[in-house]
Amino acid sequence: MRPPAAACLALLSGLGAAFALSGSFAVAASAHRSLNHRAATSRTRYVLGYSVERRPIVAWLVAASDARRSVLVVGSIAGDEPGGIAVTRILASQAAIAGVRLWLIPDANPDGAARGTRGNADGVDLNRNFPYRWRHLGAPGSRYYSGPRPASEPESRAIEAFLRRTRPGLAIWLHQPYGLIDDSQGPHRAERQLARALELPLKRLPDYPGSAIGWDDHLVPASAFDLELPGRELGRAKIHLVATAIRSLARRFGIDRSVH
Repeated sequence: MRPPAAACLALLSGLGAAFALSGSFAVAASAHRSLNHRAATSRTRYVLGYSVERRPIVAWLVAASDARRSVLVVGSIAGDEPGGIAVTRILASQAAIAGVRLWLIPDANPDGAARGTRGNADGVDLNRNFPYRWRHLGAPGSRYYSGPRPASEPESRAIEAFLRRTRPGLAIWLHQPYGLIDDSQGPHRAERQLARALELPLKRLPDYPGSAIGWDDHLVPASAFDLELPGRELGRAKIHLVATAIRSLARRFGIDRSVH
């Protein structure tokens, strides 16, 4: 049974300072600590909300005891682009990064992933359903259907609320299959570092109405960008390469404010 909103409060320890999340967040399902050299690692699982078909939307927080800056990585928001889910799972299994509070959302669209469709169970493209610059697109069931109104979908509302509360200073949203990094409104130095590490081109993508990136950058200007993974099928070596490059970028972000 879904816990009531009043019960959805978790206090994280081991971060150097108290950090509270409330509102739509469900009670942490599990947490444990490990030691990463001299820094303690806090690893906590949250349920941010539920999909149309009542699948949980999960976020992992992997944080060092000296965490000062927040980084978000979203593995997938389009159900037919699942490659990034494996990347976030690798990152969730690793030790904390010094100075970084690493948020990981493996799958923001679990119904779409189960169906192998871009949209959710309502046939809505979640990446056109966020409030910022939303406009009506398509018809129900069409590939880029925006939904009947902004944030009409429970998945969008869960992510919207999460971003309002956490406001990560750096956010990377994984997509497929074009093999590029969006060089538009995000943090340009971070985009360039990741492009070099992955040997991917920088290209300016359109500013899509109602996109998750648009909402993210609206809340925290120049913080979020798209990483388009190359191809529909990613081998294990490529998945590990992407995870390593993101981890390196997050580590640099934790110690160098000019990266933003």
